[in-house]
Amino acid sequence: MKTKPVPAFLGAFALGLAGGVALLAMGGSVEETKKPTRPEELRRESRMLHGSAAMLAASVLADSAMEHYRGSFENPGMFAPLISSALALFSGTEGAAASHPEKRAFRRVSYKFSIAVGAAGFAFHLYNIFKRPGGLSWLNLFYGAPVGAPAALSLCGVVGLAAEDLSEQGSDAPRLLGFPAGRALAALSGVALAGAALEAALFHFRGAYQNPFMWAPVALPPVAAGLMAKASLERPKETHPLTRLWLWVTFLTGFIGMGFHAYGVSRAMGGWRNWTQNLFDGPPLPAPPSFSAAAMTALPALTLIEADANAKDRQSA
Repeated sequence: MKTKPVPAFLGAFALGLAGGVALLAMGGSVEETKKPTRPEELRRESRMLHGSAAMLAASVLADSAMEHYRGSFENPGMFAPLISSALALFSGTEGAAASHPEKRAFRRVSYKFSIAVGAAGFAFHLYNIFKRPGGLSWLNLFYGAPVGAPAALSLCGVVGLAAEDLSEQGSDAPRLLGFPAGRALAALSGVALAGAALEAALFHFRGAYQNPFMWAPVALPPVAAGLMAKASLERPKETHPLTRLWLWVTFLTGFIGMGFHAYGVSRAMGGWRNWTQNLFDGPPLPAPPSFSAAAMTALPALTLIEADANAKDRQSA
């Protein structure tokens, strides 16, 4: 019995889901005033962070739904990341689009739930690797439960909470956990970019880098991570043109990578006509947008660092 062909718009829908969240966040971050005040600037950057959290949540939701369905939801706890990521996706999208103050408590609870579920999932995935024959080995890292997905869920919650804290501040020197907000977000985004690149390196190594473009998510994000680490440690500067350009390239790499993964699915036996098998066995479609989300977290960090530099210059003038 032949499987029915999948309409082409389904692939476009998968690609557009994460892109739509990104555009929504960026559109929501544009203010009509030509010279926004400091609180308005913080709200703008907060919306962009909400958008980043929503992108991460969408990636985790799609990935965990597919992988845990393939595992037949053997453990009831495998439903937890679906619930928490769906709540975080709603909270991030709402925060990026409107950020209603009356829903702030709900958003905070959703983000904290994501952090807790992600941490628990990270522990379970590590346990899954160590309990396999051979324990911690390359084979088990390749084919065991991926540790990157639960970590991304916790990162989603951390970014979302940072967005909430930022939107509630109106000072010229916003802080997160006692540190300058720009520096804290720069360090966080640098770690996120490095972690995403490490996971891509692991699975692309498993694929023997058969396509030269498989080096892009391994080569570009680590440079972005290094630039963000530098921005978080050095004296605040008014502009970071190279870093900002590299972040935008990394942002686009995530969506381009999603297209390559869709192409990889089409190359398997039966292509998209056999989507019920190839979508699970082919390269994961939800994974590449995590690079875009990490870059989207880094961009507001740069803006806040540059704003701190401008404020100091005005004070010294």
